[in-house]
Amino acid sequence: MLGSLIAEILVWQVSLSALWLVLIGRLEPLEVFAGLGCALLGAVAAVAARRAVSGW
Repeated sequence: MLGSLIAEILVWQVSLSALWLVLIGRLEPLEVFAGLGCALLGAVAAVAARRAVSGW
């Protein structure tokens, strides 16, 4: 159960981070760290929302 939760968050994290980097277009360190942080928050929110809707 915990492994699937971590895997799901990781998939969202990678997807949202890639989207952030494509949209921002530059690779300054501060921009990368901000994108990773925002992607992590979005990943946790997406997993929490999906689990709330599915009743899991």
